[in-house]
Amino acid sequence: MNDETPARAKSDAPQPEPLLDSSGDSDEPAFSWLAPAGGKNSGREEAVEETKAPQPDSRAGRRAAETAVGSSSAGSSGAGTPAAASTPEAAGTSADEPRGSAGPQVFKEPLPTSALHVRPPEEEVERRNAQRESAANAKPVAPRVMQVLLAIISPVILLILAVRAVTSPLFLWVEYNRPGFPGDGYGFSSDDRMTYGSYAVDYLSNWAGPRYLGDLVQRGGEKLFKDGEVSHMADVKVVILSTFGAGTALLILALIAILYLRKRSTGGIRRALFAGSIITLVLILGLGTLAALGWQQFFTEFHRIFFADGSWTFSLDDTLIRLFPSQFWIDAGIGIGGMVLLASIITLVLTWPARRRRGIVREETSAAAEPATVDQP
Repeated sequence: MNDETPARAKSDAPQPEPLLDSSGDSDEPAFSWLAPAGGKNSGREEAVEETKAPQPDSRAGRRAAETAVGSSSAGSSGAGTPAAASTPEAAGTSADEPRGSAGPQVFKEPLPTSALHVRPPEEEVERRNAQRESAANAKPVAPRVMQVLLAIISPVILLILAVRAVTSPLFLWVEYNRPGFPGDGYGFSSDDRMTYGSYAVDYLSNWAGPRYLGDLVQRGGEKLFKDGEVSHMADVKVVILSTFGAGTALLILALIAILYLRKRSTGGIRRALFAGSIITLVLILGLGTLAALGWQQFFTEFHRIFFADGSWTFSLDDTLIRLFPSQFWIDAGIGIGGMVLLASIITLVLTWPARRRRGIVREETSAAAEPATVDQP
């Protein structure tokens, strides 16, 4: 009895817990397959030195080292396998060989894609460079078309505006009251001319029918205009209204071109108006020369373009000839040419391609803008 009591007391006493700290272990069988053939700990130490991981003095340090060794080992055996297999060191190894029997493994970066180093033929390179330069230097077609269109439209618009200024009562008043204008040898005074002439000019721009002139009578009760004169004035009215309608359409088209060039082409409006002014000057100077060399022939050919033969010739005592003698048409031609010429000259001066308008910076200005440097001795 006495002998059993101490034994039972010993068994009932609490046993101490086993020591679980394995920081002093030099090897761990779970990761022995990671170690190269050179030694148990040599592969782990090399991996730790390469990755500069903390030494396995504790559990956390050992786990970090083991993680670094595992990642480097996986990178060299997994992602880098295609590149390593092409090297002489990896040519003699295979997946069937036992782990740890291979020699020292060296991690290498995968080679870049070989397609990036393939250079196309010289002809292809030159062709691509030429296409790139042509695409960089090519200008849009639409702005050029708008510039040409505006350059052609502007002379016509100026001419139509000048014609509209001549077919007005104001021009009649200036003509009938200017010194040197021939009087009427059949009895019309300046007041009569102004009154009857205003009816004829107004008829050209309104929407009234031929009766607007056909029902006019003189003081004695006779018709002011004969049927042939009324018919010719109706033909003139068709030409004038068609011209004014075309001028309105061209003016709208010119405004569209100006708005487009203002947004899409820097200096496009200036270049178009400059070219249009040159065209206008050439036309006016050419037509003016023809008119000066033979006015009667020029006047006749002009009427043949728009009117049938025999429908625009009248006697000296007809109302149209008494209201609008030959001198009136000469003055009208001079007035139209002068107004168009003046407008084209002003446009030419305002759109002249000066250095400032072309955007060219003077070398003197750029040199003056640079800060002056003084050499110190």
